[in-house]
Amino acid sequence: MQLMLVTGGARSGKSDHAERLALSAGGGDVTFIATAEAGDAEMSARIARHRAQRHDAWHTVEAPLDPAAAIAGAETNVVLLDCLTLLVSNLLHAGDESAVFAQVDAILHARCARAGTLIVVTNEVGLGIVPANGLARTYRDALGLANRKVAEAADAVVLMVSGIPLVVR
Repeated sequence: MQLMLVTGGARSGKSDHAERLALSAGGGDVTFIATAEAGDAEMSARIARHRAQRHDAWHTVEAPLDPAAAIAGAETNVVLLDCLTLLVSNLLHAGDESAVFAQVDAILHARCARAGTLIVVTNEVGLGIVPANGLARTYRDALGLANRKVAEAADAVVLMVSGIPLVVR
């Protein structure tokens, strides 16, 4: 399975670009794996906006803690995982940093067992200041290492900057 990583800062156009890639590769035959959880009204509104933008024919799977299982079970040739950023947050809030790396390994393993295309969206959070508290530093470090591992395995990496895709690999 071809692996594409789309990364960038907040509101850089990552999801929009990843959705265009998925539409180009699979048309209406795409499995969208969502890791977001609606913990409050603002997040519920964000999720609703994302759903409204998606292609109507796409199959959506909510997998906030185990997207690897959703990848393995997807019945389409194109799978879009949006996003690794929230997955890491979800797993850290569940209380187990080691689960982050186990899940990344499982995602990469699931990808190797399939044909088609896997597009992973993630945020680049390591370009700012060092966070002031321990949990935020743990999050930044865990996401940075997860991003690095996925990028190393990826066939293509795109960095989004202000809506502009910069092909890294």
